[in-house]
Amino acid sequence: MKAPKTFTEKLFWRMVSWNRSLNPIFTQLTDKSSARTHVANTLGDEYLIRLLWYGDNPRTIPFSRLPTRYVMKPSHTSQQVIVVRNPTDRTELINRASAWLGNNYYWNAREYQYYGIKPGVMIEECLENPDGSLPLDYKLWCFNGEPELIQVINHARDMSSFYDKTWTLLDLTNKEGRSQRPITKPANLEEMISVASKLSVGFGFVRVDLYNVNGRVYFGELTFTPAAGHMKLQPDSWDAALGEKWDLSLEHQLPASRG
Repeated sequence: MKAPKTFTEKLFWRMVSWNRSLNPIFTQLTDKSSARTHVANTLGDEYLIRLLWYGDNPRTIPFSRLPTRYVMKPSHTSQQVIVVRNPTDRTELINRASAWLGNNYYWNAREYQYYGIKPGVMIEECLENPDGSLPLDYKLWCFNGEPELIQVINHARDMSSFYDKTWTLLDLTNKEGRSQRPITKPANLEEMISVASKLSVGFGFVRVDLYNVNGRVYFGELTFTPAAGHMKLQPDSWDAALGEKWDLSLEHQLPASRG
């Protein structure tokens, strides 16, 4: 692919390019553990979800000292999360975590930024809304420090909606079903946009995933190749428009590491 133009073409171009030569910063920031250091250095640790435990031996997890609700996830993969909200079979959790540690996520879809991440397991505080429900997932699509789209996902209903920075609902859809109910504009939307902008400066494209709970913004993760490139942006005009915003020359102008 010599001259990618659309957003999805550039995603695949990035994946192919990285399999040939990868700047280590992308591995550093894809690693959910080391990304926390970057966020703390860039913004301050007040945007980090409280880390309760991190390690590579699940048998040493201090279950007796953990709260009744927490989140367990691997630091080196994607889309593998266990929300523990009630007393759970510890053996099952240990077995699940051990299976994660034996998986090099690169081989799932050849996303090379995952290849060199040291496997680890993270246990974080479980973020909840006042009614006990899990928070919405705000995914800000950013192009060199400019958040252009805000994708809001309700995982409980597998629904998502896209908004612009003024919180105008857009006609864009991806693979998830489109939410039929309007989502209330966050009171601290400007803070969310500022956080995403600071974390995305210098990157042609990165998706900054955030949570917003009780008026407080939390960092989720940085995503450089969403859905491993398998996007279904509709209508097609969005694929072209977003592709125009992505400056591929920035892929080769990054520092060796950050934070």
